[in-house]
Amino acid sequence: MALAVRHGASALGLVSRMPSGPGVLEEAAIRGIASVVPPGVTSVLLTADRDPETIVAQQRRCGTNALQLVDIVDLQILGELRRALPGIPLVQVVHVTGPESIEQATRAAEHVHALLLDSGRPDGPIKQLGGTGKTHDWAVSRAICAAVPVPVYLAGGLTPGNVARAIREVRPFGVDVCSGLRTDGRLVEERLVGFMHNVRTADAG
Repeated sequence: MALAVRHGASALGLVSRMPSGPGVLEEAAIRGIASVVPPGVTSVLLTADRDPETIVAQQRRCGTNALQLVDIVDLQILGELRRALPGIPLVQVVHVTGPESIEQATRAAEHVHALLLDSGRPDGPIKQLGGTGKTHDWAVSRAICAAVPVPVYLAGGLTPGNVARAIREVRPFGVDVCSGLRTDGRLVEERLVGFMHNVRTADAG
């Protein structure tokens, strides 16, 4: 956490139990990190649960100040979550699998505070809900950014080597990275420094 914050991260994604993918934390660890995140940095609970009561209880146990749904839920549930968790920004992940993702994103955008575009496969035999290290069709992501009225974050296979091009092609509100900065599950400071430099200078390229 301290390394990411020191180099300019504005949010920390804290990954709870998932069907697959890296970086999963126990809820006690999530709560401990969320309790010491410095002002100005958002702590985000990533949850794969789809039941609203379960999600609300989990967020309250973990104490984060934002919530990211990595699986698609019914639009009615998004409304229930917003009513149950006032003041907690709600981010819906959309796994960009093709042009059909544009409609999915525009529907969800009416009910959440932000979208995050990732490269998972939620319909696979084992759900892939992030952390794949794979990019997706950035032209679809750009279309989503242009179509929705909420901030859009871009994820999925981003690295120090491609993040500047991704920003120029997609024009997201922000970017999200996990596996692209890790080796053997650990964050590599040299990659983080290069990534943040390329984010800040993307428009100059």
